[in-house]
Amino acid sequence: MSTSLADSSSSETNDLKLLTVVIPARNEAGAIRSTVEHLTLELRLGGIPHEIIVVDDGSTDATWSILQNLQDTLPSVRPIQNYGLHGFGRAVICGLNEMRGDAVVIMMADESDDCRDVVRYWKVLNEGYDAVFGSRFTKGGGVIDYPLLKLLLNRLFNRTIRVLFHIKLNDTTNAFKAYRRSVIDGCRPLISPHFNLTIELPLKTIVRGYTWTTVPITWRNRRTGEAKLKLKEMGSRYVFICFYVWLEKYFSRGDYRKPAALNSSNESLPRTIGAAKSSGISPD
Repeated sequence: MSTSLADSSSSETNDLKLLTVVIPARNEAGAIRSTVEHLTLELRLGGIPHEIIVVDDGSTDATWSILQNLQDTLPSVRPIQNYGLHGFGRAVICGLNEMRGDAVVIMMADESDDCRDVVRYWKVLNEGYDAVFGSRFTKGGGVIDYPLLKLLLNRLFNRTIRVLFHIKLNDTTNAFKAYRRSVIDGCRPLISPHFNLTIELPLKTIVRGYTWTTVPITWRNRRTGEAKLKLKEMGSRYVFICFYVWLEKYFSRGDYRKPAALNSSNESLPRTIGAAKSSGISPD
């Protein structure tokens, strides 16, 4: 049965009190200050109560000292250091373990994500969804200066995921997404140490029955520093996590799905905007 969001149960609608933004950072001295300052400005303009957790993942440049200085002037900033093994996924999990908010946005430190989209994520989460996934490859979204080889591999791998999981989401690999705390807790344990966490979280969210929707977002290539994603190192790791969650979807008999009590409170929410009208996701 399809009903509007206004008709859905209010038990998880408009109940969010604090947004946590988790930003993993490794050698981002050239961009981290502007990223955090711009994000803080947009969150303040949006009237969003927030904390910004920046995880220094073993930086060897001035990233940590910059974060300490930012903490002195921006009280919402909480810099922490990942003293364990390093890796994008490990840094994000480190930040998630420290979050105080009842919702979280994961975003990059290199200014590639539009801070205004964080405000949009918060608003959509407050409509009652468990998760909000941005798509760069739908009407209203876009990419700027995306390396051609990475773009081709991105579209190929995302199309493969869509076929394997029978989903309409066409930008699963993008890290920039938003989740309620209940989703993060419901997706544990998180096992991806590197960039494969970017597909583990959204695929588990979908497979485990949490409600989600997509919104168009914009992305631009970094202007300073060095890209941390190395395709030749990540291929097998992406494939491993993809099939790990695929096995859960088809063979776990629902053992890890969202608890029934939470499901019943959100049962009238469409899985995507498309369940109500149109998906908003254009073909690859």
